[in-house]
Amino acid sequence: MVFFDSDYMVGAHPEILARLIDTNSLHTVGYGRDEFTKDAAEKILKACGIDNGQVYFLVGGTQTNAVVIDRLLDHNDGVLAASTAHINVHEAGAIESNGHKVITLPHDNGKLNAHDISEYIKQFYSDDTNEFMVRPGMVYISFPTELGTIYSKDELENIYAVCRRYDIPLFIDGARLAYGLAADGCDVTLQELAHNCDVFYIGGTKCGALFGEAVVTKRPELFPRFRSLIKLHGATLAKGRLLGVQFLALFSDELYRKIGEHGVRMAMKLKKGFMDKGYPLFIDSPTNQQFFLLPNDIIEHLKEVASFEIWGTKGEKTTPVRFVTDWSSAESDIDILLANI
Repeated sequence: MVFFDSDYMVGAHPEILARLIDTNSLHTVGYGRDEFTKDAAEKILKACGIDNGQVYFLVGGTQTNAVVIDRLLDHNDGVLAASTAHINVHEAGAIESNGHKVITLPHDNGKLNAHDISEYIKQFYSDDTNEFMVRPGMVYISFPTELGTIYSKDELENIYAVCRRYDIPLFIDGARLAYGLAADGCDVTLQELAHNCDVFYIGGTKCGALFGEAVVTKRPELFPRFRSLIKLHGATLAKGRLLGVQFLALFSDELYRKIGEHGVRMAMKLKKGFMDKGYPLFIDSPTNQQFFLLPNDIIEHLKEVASFEIWGTKGEKTTPVRFVTDWSSAESDIDILLANI
């Protein structure tokens, strides 16, 4: 079998695992107060071009989204997001459980646009009864999106301009950030992304780490007593150095960039192979998630040699499917997949 279910199906990249093994017997203080974690935070801030920012390490994406959003919003505020957003679809109501409504907007292949955000906020404040409505207190986007698409630099700058105009924070979910930055046609650098939002996170779980995400902000004043809130949410890792060691490895010798580039390179080989054989794209993604519309008999045949996800409702004759590559994807795996179509 070859595996294309998702990008968190295997363990850690060998370089990360080696760092964990090398440091396994050391005794360090807990809760991220160790030197590894401090060094990792410094490396990340330098890579992002942030002088006076802050980095917080959490264990997973859902915890990260829930804690960040809970900190940025008042109790009766909501968060604007695409209807396809992870916080709206695949986080089991984690945001709503903290008292914050996810206010969904239309999207273009997973992406919000500045005009729709501005119009929603404008209409909210034009309504005389808005004090009885959920206030849009922030904007959430993903880079890449849940559909594998990416924002251009102009699109990102325009969205952030709207957020600044209305004095609300912009939060970018970077669970698959490595693959977005490595995508062909991406004109956004890590530093540009860091400066065109108020807070974002660098995904580790889906980008080579065993687990972990790094929350980065250039505006620490938005996060008073944030470590306390992380603890309240049950998202604090006592052996915090495990996160620090992993991100120290990811941001040494450009490993994070290399992981993203490899995942995207394998995805493009897979994409070309399907298209060369005449199978249409369901979504045109430049990142490590690839979506196709396949005949049901081909899907059943492929299930004998490969694992992947059905993307949505099964159709009468054809069905959308998703294949995901990562740091561990090999050309031989893709060759096996393509040989069976």
